[in-house]
Order: sequence, then C-alpha cells, then structure tokens
Amino acid sequence: MDIPSIIHSIEASAPGEWLRTSVKALPIVESIHVLAAATVFGSVFIVDLRLLGLPDTRRPVTLVSREVLRLTWAAFCVAVLAGMLMFTANAHTYYGNTAFRLKMLALVAAGLNMAIFHAAGLRSVARWDQGAPVPLSGRLAGAIAIVLWVSVICLARWIGFTKGYDFKIPSDTHINFQF
Repeated sequence: MDIPSIIHSIEASAPGEWLRTSVKALPIVESIHVLAAATVFGSVFIVDLRLLGLPDTRRPVTLVSREVLRLTWAAFCVAVLAGMLMFTANAHTYYGNTAFRLKMLALVAAGLNMAIFHAAGLRSVARWDQGAPVPLSGRLAGAIAIVLWVSVICLARWIGFTKGYDFKIPSDTHINFQF
C-alpha cells in the first residue's frame, strides 16, 4: 500500500469522520492535546532545570525524576493519543506540512536525547545526585531537552497557522467593498 492510500484510509476512518463532522470534538481533543503537552513540558522542564543546577543541587536528581516521571509518561500518552486523533481528521494536510514534520523530528530527537542520557548519563548519578555539580553530559542533556521541547511547542503553533486551509471565496459569493 502506498502513502497516499494510507493517508486516505486514515482520513476515511471513523475517528477521522467523527472529528471532521462534530462541532465540539476537534476543539475538545485539541484542548486535551495542548493540556497534556503542557504537562509533559512542565514536568520535563523541572527535571531539566535540576540537571542545569537550578535552582540548586540540594534536591537529588533521582528524587525529582521519580516524582514527575509517572506524570510525564501519563501526559505523554494522552498527548500522543489526542495528537493521533487530530491527525486522522486531516491527515493529508498534516503529512505534507513542513512544521508538522519538523515537530515529529523534534519529538524523536527529544526521545533520543532522553534515552541516551538515561542509558549513559545516569550511570554515574550516585556521584552527583545531590550537593555536587551535574557533569557536563547531564547539563547538556538538560539544555538540549529544553531547546527541543520549546521547538516542539513553537512548531506545534506553527502547524496551526500553516495547515493549508482553503481560503478561496466561492464564485457565487458577492462582496461589496464600497462604503
């Protein structure tokens, strides 16, 4: 099956039809997506600030991470599900949208940054967990994560302004600009 056929199938799905035909569904799903994404960013931001030593290093990184990790993953799952639903409503437009593609790329990069840090950077956490400076790898991971998540937010907003809405005025519309 080729990409256009897949995109068409996604749009023709029951969720796609529901979101396109319901007056309330899309705004509700989009609101849930935005709130979940804000929760993801906020919880990740707390950990990343701690990796940067802000506000200080007295609070253990492992404790901060443990406190927000469940919330982060729950919100991430909700954001992904809501985002997938929104995609079904207008898949062909999203698929061809540069901002959407860059957002997905930034999300993958944020995931890779986190995976690399968890696999390599946290090995030595016992030495710097509390009261010691975070090593360069941890500070870099935190800074990169902040940049990537801010990019995700900016690109998400960009999508809303570049979705390819059809602004053609129907030929049978008569507009009089005389005052």
